Amino acid sequence: MNPTLTYKPLARFFHWVTAILVLLTIPVAIAMLRPGIERSLQDPLFLFHKNIGVVILILVALRLAYRLLNPPPPLPASVPHMQRIVAEVTHWLLYGLLLGMAISGYIRVTAGGFPLEVFDSLGFPRLAPRSDSLAETAKQIHATLRIPLIGLIILHIGAALYHALVKRDGVFQRMAPGRGGV
Repeated sequence: MNPTLTYKPLARFFHWVTAILVLLTIPVAIAMLRPGIERSLQDPLFLFHKNIGVVILILVALRLAYRLLNPPPPLPASVPHMQRIVAEVTHWLLYGLLLGMAISGYIRVTAGGFPLEVFDSLGFPRLAPRSDSLAETAKQIHATLRIPLIGLIILHIGAALYHALVKRDGVFQRMAPGRGGV
């Protein structure tokens, strides 16, 4: 693999940590909202989901800033033009949906008057005013964005597996953990 076509280590770090955290929050969200779930299980799931959501928000914001200062390496020449366009659009939609989910979740929690235990204890300021209507709007946005986000994640994983296992064209290796990079 040509090192000039590989993502830099910090970009790969942001990608994989964010991916792991997002993939953890999805089943947690499903479980915590399941009807009839016992409060003794639901409370720690909410605690995890809320606080990891803020971590995801911070990671995505850092990743976007890093990407603007360090553009990604070019795709291999073998990737057709239409796939390049789809990849670019998919990446920006993923960033937008991840930010939308994290921001709406944060607003839901803070405007709803709920604690962000880890961040409250560290003195992080609340950036949304207490407001039931704002909290409800944020809750609806959060619920609405989950479907396209999950769909794009599935598309992204499918494309990565296609490039890694079928095409074997170096696209997956660009972001693979443990690879070199410049």
